[in-house]
Amino acid sequence: MIRHKRLADVARLAGVHASTASRALNPETRSMIRPGVVETVLAAAAKLGYRPHALAASLRTRRSSTVGVLIPDLTNPLFAAIVRGIEDALGAAGYTAILGNSDNEPARARTMLQRMRERRVDGMILATAQREDALIAECRADDVPLVLVNRTVDDHTVSAVVVDDAVGIALAVEHLVGLGHRAIAHLAGPQDLSTGRLRQRSFARAMAAAGLAVDPKLVLVCRAMTEEEGRRQFGALLERGRSATAVLAGNDLIAMGCYDALGARGLSCPAAMSIVGYNDIRFVDRLSPPLTTVRIPQYDMGAEAARLLLARMRDAAAPVQTITLRPELVVRGSTARPGRPKPPARPRKIPARDP
Repeated sequence: MIRHKRLADVARLAGVHASTASRALNPETRSMIRPGVVETVLAAAAKLGYRPHALAASLRTRRSSTVGVLIPDLTNPLFAAIVRGIEDALGAAGYTAILGNSDNEPARARTMLQRMRERRVDGMILATAQREDALIAECRADDVPLVLVNRTVDDHTVSAVVVDDAVGIALAVEHLVGLGHRAIAHLAGPQDLSTGRLRQRSFARAMAAAGLAVDPKLVLVCRAMTEEEGRRQFGALLERGRSATAVLAGNDLIAMGCYDALGARGLSCPAAMSIVGYNDIRFVDRLSPPLTTVRIPQYDMGAEAARLLLARMRDAAAPVQTITLRPELVVRGSTARPGRPKPPARPRKIPARDP
């Protein structure tokens, strides 16, 4: 019968105590051991084909080395990039992410959270948070370490990694105004989400800063940040014959719905309407025309959220932090001067200015 290699075998081959081998094999405690010893232990483990027994380790340490990650929409490329950042940062620390998709349904989110807690995850990263979220209260009541990503809550009592949406929206409005647009529509995200609410408020402030009044009839709130909602709401705007020459969408999926609504009516972008998105998800540079959008550091958001959570799991008394990352505007072919299509040009990035 083949005997599986044990930690004691690794320690014996490396010529160290079993506790030293254990620390060297654990990314969280590896820094406690001299680099040369770590290399010797890792080489011994590789030679023997040793694999740590996760269940035994979790019983011994009362930690599962897993983190629950709850996202609202698995089909949105934004969250793929965020999750990749989370997984890379967690993996470097010896943790594994367990992914759950809520489909933007609160009941499903609650079920997924409960299942993750039953699996004894060591912490949670939520990309699903609403501005007032009962799930967050549940995590805090059970002392589950928690970090939010891409969204936050109104009372800012939970650590979060977000983007400076006020700066991102201002960059987009300044770009459109600079092209000569004055009647600018805004398709906002749901107002129970921090991203939807903040981007709408930022739109009003940016318009005021440009000396322009916001036409309430050109501001529509989508029920979800999806292509379908963008198509529906922008189609309704076009049917009412409003005089907008440009639209700033709450995210790239809503912007893609605007493309659909224009195409269904035989209209083209940017000749009939300039369109600006938000997030710069994959493939929007391959739309026809390529989408002008606000780029957010998606991977970095995930990695920073994971690092915040790791710090909180190591120290429950770690202070609450909100990390705000800077966006930039990527100008492509979907925006032009009113009534005049812009000749093809290479994309250019407009970074946020320091305040």
